[in-house]
Amino acid sequence: MQLNNIPKLKYLDSKQFFLIAGPCAIEGETMALKIAEHICSLSEKFKIPYIFKGSFKKANRSRIDSFTGIGDEKALKILQKVSDYFDIPTLTDIHQVRDASMAASYVDVLQIPAFLVRQTDLIVAAANTGKIINLKKGQFMSPESMENAVKKVKDSGNDKVWVTDRGTMFGYQDMVVDFRGIPTMRKFATTVLDVTHSLQQPNQVNGITGGRPEMIETIARAGVVNNIDGLFIETHFEPEKAKSDGANMLRLDQLDKLLKNLAAIRKTINDF
Repeated sequence: MQLNNIPKLKYLDSKQFFLIAGPCAIEGETMALKIAEHICSLSEKFKIPYIFKGSFKKANRSRIDSFTGIGDEKALKILQKVSDYFDIPTLTDIHQVRDASMAASYVDVLQIPAFLVRQTDLIVAAANTGKIINLKKGQFMSPESMENAVKKVKDSGNDKVWVTDRGTMFGYQDMVVDFRGIPTMRKFATTVLDVTHSLQQPNQVNGITGGRPEMIETIARAGVVNNIDGLFIETHFEPEKAKSDGANMLRLDQLDKLLKNLAAIRKTINDF
């Protein structure tokens, strides 16, 4: 795993998976700090390396009236404040070439969304910032094809690249996780499992994405058993009031029990 090059990342000697977690979108400073504080306490409790995640902008919405953000610079400054206040690394996703250098000034990891992972100019712009690049596997792509996306980053002179599986389209309105892809992708990059987006149910009649959060622990357990390097979990203290992707988020007060169980599974595997 390529983790030693991330500033502020703690507990690297714990032999645990690393955790990328936070709200889908930055809705404000208070909510971001509240969520980060809670997860930081769990990171310390279970000795799990932790990266705070929050989108500074949501550009890939189903409807024109969907929430997209509170303002780019305002949200990025909140991400920087989270990093400075809690001494943790942060991650955000980018959607346009011009986003790359701007976001790189505030966060440690740049994420390429699944729908955009074939966009060469976007990947190259992200790679050229020198930041760690997290490539979401397209719902329409095979695990093997992600090696080409990884190669675009490396051919741009940046070896700091991860891949994240977020499920594969199963018909028009559901996702499925093919766990055979984990060992395949781990051969060429640090590999993360996006648990919550894998449980999305897109393309609902009302244009609002649904989800199956009751399956979060099932998918997460399977990922840990299959030696995933990291887990990606979106969480909110009130998912039903979240302005983006609330239907598939984990309620924040359920994260303690989940991480306790997952950390125990990983320890058992390490001791086996």
